[in-house]
Formats: sequence, C-alpha cells, structure tokens
Amino acid sequence: MGTVNKVLLVDDDRAVREALSQTIELADLEPVAAGSFIEAKDHLTPEFAGIVVSDIRMPGRDGFFLLEYVRGLDPELPVILLTGEGDVPSAVRGMTGGAFDFLEKPCAPRDLLAVVEKAMKTRAFVMENRALHREARKGDAAARMLVGHSEVAERLRDACRLAARSGAEVLVTGAPGAGNSKAAEVIHLLSAAAQRPFEKRSAAGLAPETLEQAFATADGGTLYLDEIADLPQPVQFTLLQLLETQPATRLIAGTYRDLEAERDAGRFHPDLYWKLDVLRVRVPALAERPEDIPVLFRHYVRLACENSSLAMPDIPQLYLQGLAARDWPGNARALMSEAMRFAMGLSGTEQAEAEPGLTEQMAQLERGILVNALERHQGRASDAAKALKLPRKTFYDKLARHGLKPEDYRL
Repeated sequence: MGTVNKVLLVDDDRAVREALSQTIELADLEPVAAGSFIEAKDHLTPEFAGIVVSDIRMPGRDGFFLLEYVRGLDPELPVILLTGEGDVPSAVRGMTGGAFDFLEKPCAPRDLLAVVEKAMKTRAFVMENRALHREARKGDAAARMLVGHSEVAERLRDACRLAARSGAEVLVTGAPGAGNSKAAEVIHLLSAAAQRPFEKRSAAGLAPETLEQAFATADGGTLYLDEIADLPQPVQFTLLQLLETQPATRLIAGTYRDLEAERDAGRFHPDLYWKLDVLRVRVPALAERPEDIPVLFRHYVRLACENSSLAMPDIPQLYLQGLAARDWPGNARALMSEAMRFAMGLSGTEQAEAEPGLTEQMAQLERGILVNALERHQGRASDAAKALKLPRKTFYDKLARHGLKPEDYRL
C-alpha cells in the first residue's frame, strides 16, 4: 500500500490555493491543486491516497456537488469543506451530506492541519484495511482452488466464504461434475476448523456403523457426504441423531439431485432435509461461465503436466475458443479429462476438426446470456425476461430450447 499523503485542494481563488498548498507542503504532505470540480474529478478514484479539502462557494459546480460526487465514488474518502465566515447553514448542510469536517475561511494553518491530520489518519486506516482484505482474499483457499475470473466464479467464492464463517450445516448443489466436493473442501479450509480433519464419504451404501465411524474420524472437523440423496433411509435417521449428539463435527452434504423433490416423494427424511437446508452453496455449471473455460483449461493442463513431469505445452487460442464454445455436460470433470489428454499429446487435432460452427457458437452464447439473467435475478423469470427486453413467451420458449428451468436458480 502506498503512503497516504495527498491533499486535493479545490478552490477557484488562485491565491487561496497557493496559500493552502504552502501550508500543506510545510507539513510534509503532497498538495494537489485544482481550480474547479472538472479539474478535481480527474484526480479522484476509490484508491486516491489522500483526502479532499474544498471550498463550498465556487462558480458552476460547487463544493456540495463535489462532496456528492466523492460520496458516490468512495464514501470513505474524507472531504473537508471550507465555508465563508459565519455561514453556519452551509456547514450544517455539508455535515449532513457526509462531509468529514468543515472550517471557516480564513482559517489558521494550525487549525487546518489539525483537521487534515485527523482525516489523513482515517483515510490511512481505510486504505490499510482494504489492502489487507485484498491480500486475504487473494491468498485464501477460495481464490486458490476455485479458479475463474467471471462474476459467477466470484459469487461462488463469496458464497463459500460466507458458509465457512457461519459454522452451520451446508448443502452444496450443482450439476454432475461441477465440483461440489471441491467447494465443500474450500468451505472447510476457510472455516475455524481448518486444522481439523476433512473426511469425504459417499453417502450411497453407508451403514449406521460406518456413518458413526466417519463422524468419529472427522473429530471436530468437517464430514462431507457426497450425493446425500443416496443415503439409505435407515441411515438418514442415524445422521439426524449424530447431528444432535456430535455438534462439534460439521456436516456438509452434496447433491446433484433435487432434494426437495426427493423429500416430497418420501425418499428423503423431511427433518433431515430441513436440518441440511440452512445454507446452500450452488456450484455453477461451465455453461454458465464460458469465459472461465480457457482459464480453467490452462490450470488443469498445468496440474496434469506437474503431476506427470511433462513440459507445459503451448495451447493455441483457436483451440481455447473451441473449448469455450462447447456445452460441457460433464462440467469441470470433463474439462479436466480433456486437459489430461491434451497434456499427454492425445488431443488437439480431433478437437480442431470438431470445431463448432457459427450456429452452435451462437446457441452457446444465447444460453450463457439466459443463464446469466436467471442468476442475476435469482430465478425470477419475469424480471429476467424484462431485463433482456423479451416477451415472456419468447423468453420461456428460449429457456425450453436450452433446457433451462428458472427454479434451478432460486436461492
């Protein structure tokens, strides 16, 4: 993080600007002078390493306009307003509008620097916290293990972080091959129990004894049960009892199926359903984030090369574009297999020959847009259709054509 030492001085009076600049320089701070709002805004960003001192009365866009602009840009950027002598209403308006403080003109250098120093300390604290937060997010398990640059990928990482902090049971859902177990592991690694065991078991075929053993092995850590819908019904009751008697071990359950439908059909214990349905983390399919496919593929190829002691091959851009245009019903698991074949020199020509045509690529693009709209509006079809400026019937026809269901995107 850079030093917080800049003071943006905004005043239409050149003599005042120069006097203020001299006072700021003598305090070993860096003055940045501007004669108007237009000049001032060119220096302002959410990462501005300093504070703002502005006169209120200026031709055109005044100090109040500047204050409102700064508040919209970064509410944590301190703005000190300079008011005319005895202009109390202006001072009150400024403080109500979110100004850090105000000073009457002309003000003594000592009074100005006292307020500036206080504002600088506040800004330095904000900037330091932001830098620490960025570093923490950049280096945490979610950033390392859940690869992708899209907004969809970032929402998944944020959902895992939130689930990790809660300490409650979590239900991880997603299409086959999407990576439910990886999301579960990330939640564990971000939680307070990260140093305790992470046990992963398939729910199918578990007996009461083996389930109890799994809880004992997890020992205050996390037990992940893959495809919880396959848990035999007698064992579902055992799981309910264990959740009551061994609360120190956290349960994360994963499923590719509609657990609510399984409950309604009598195949899944309703009490267990409600116990698990505290927090949901939905792992998106690759079709929902095609822009991440090239990034993920490079990542998987690199891992395959490291594991097999192979040299990292060049990956043609056209090849990556072809991958991004494919539907990938097997999701991350299928892409990982493709990456392994590519690393071993067993893929490439075949893929180029199977390059999708324009129609297929346009269909894939349309599907991605529909999915994105459903994601943004949390499965509310009417709102998604309105956002895309489509008649509802047309929107539903397109959903049916791509096999999409609004309810799959509801929280």
